[in-house]
Amino acid sequence: MKNYDLITPEGTKDYLFGECLVIRDVENTLVKLFRSCGYSEIITTGLEFYDVFNLNSRYFPQENLYKLTDSKGRLLVMRPDTTMPVARVVATRLRDAVFPLKLFYNQTVYRTEPALKGRSDEIVQTGIELIGTQSKSADLEVISTAVTALKSFGMEFSLEIGHIGIFKELVERLDVSDKIKEKIRRLIETKNFPALNDLLDSIEKSNITYALKKLPALFGGEEVFEQAEEIIPDENIKYLLDELREIYNNISELCGNDGTITVDLGLVNKTDYYTGLIIKGYLQGHGEEVLSGGRYDRLISEFGYDAPAIGFAVNVNAVAKLIEKSGVIPAMPKIDAIVYAEEGFEVSAIKTAQALREQGLVVENALFDDLETVRAYAIEKKIPQVVVVNSDFTEAEYE
Repeated sequence: MKNYDLITPEGTKDYLFGECLVIRDVENTLVKLFRSCGYSEIITTGLEFYDVFNLNSRYFPQENLYKLTDSKGRLLVMRPDTTMPVARVVATRLRDAVFPLKLFYNQTVYRTEPALKGRSDEIVQTGIELIGTQSKSADLEVISTAVTALKSFGMEFSLEIGHIGIFKELVERLDVSDKIKEKIRRLIETKNFPALNDLLDSIEKSNITYALKKLPALFGGEEVFEQAEEIIPDENIKYLLDELREIYNNISELCGNDGTITVDLGLVNKTDYYTGLIIKGYLQGHGEEVLSGGRYDRLISEFGYDAPAIGFAVNVNAVAKLIEKSGVIPAMPKIDAIVYAEEGFEVSAIKTAQALREQGLVVENALFDDLETVRAYAIEKKIPQVVVVNSDFTEAEYE
């Protein structure tokens, strides 16, 4: 007995008609933007060997991966991320390419989060990777491109920036296990102040634990930097704060009154993945980020080729869902005409439809056996013209 032949797996859905239009519109907007900035498209394989994601930086726990085996029994995964496959390609096929490499992608990733209700395990990501430079200009280009991407969706947006190095500097000074460090990171990321305070109090009372307690609350504008310097009087961290302050001021100048640019020193996701700047973008009406990225200067070296990099990805499905909710969706293509062939004139009708399409029209071929049914169909579908091809037909022009 079949139990699952009429439904989709958890975390997936079918997209129909208008939904597809919105998704493609978001994709096309982003692709056009990235191409205009000089980025070239890359498409990585949908199936990867598990080893690609089983590096020292194990950001993707194996329980979150969709796994299968090939014909030789080797473990494969459905691509859960695009940045790591891009890193693999750069370290192999693009090893001799001229830096900087400016790459973009538009493809689906697959990963499972069983604990999350209403999750999506199948996500279209469109993003960029700027590889081979650690310059300030590279950081500014990527962030300004992220802002332009958020603006292009026609909704109020905000961009948060942080620096993972600040958290790393602090937590590495604690004499605790990696498991405890990860727990501290997770509590800061989720801004769970009570649990964070209890955990840090159980370790020790020091300037370090005090600073870690305050880290998730260091959120806002220019004032965050002064607050952080008071809480964390450390030369190494001051250097990172100055670096982030400069980026914040430059981006604020670039953006003017467009959107909201904020600093969040509690951005501590992917500590084994990102090495410096982290960015997250939000659209009004959606609690989760629709854009995320940052600098990952050591990831590519895990594939045997050392190159700094920075990038971001947009969750196309999340953006499309918000656009649908706003009601501002692209119109379905209007059918201009339908061509009906009387018996014996089927080939002529096909040629006629092709000729009308060459005029830029959207034209259907009638697939019914009688003209009355075709006319009823045209009325139902709001098709303004029925073209009848028979012995009296000479040439069709659409008016």
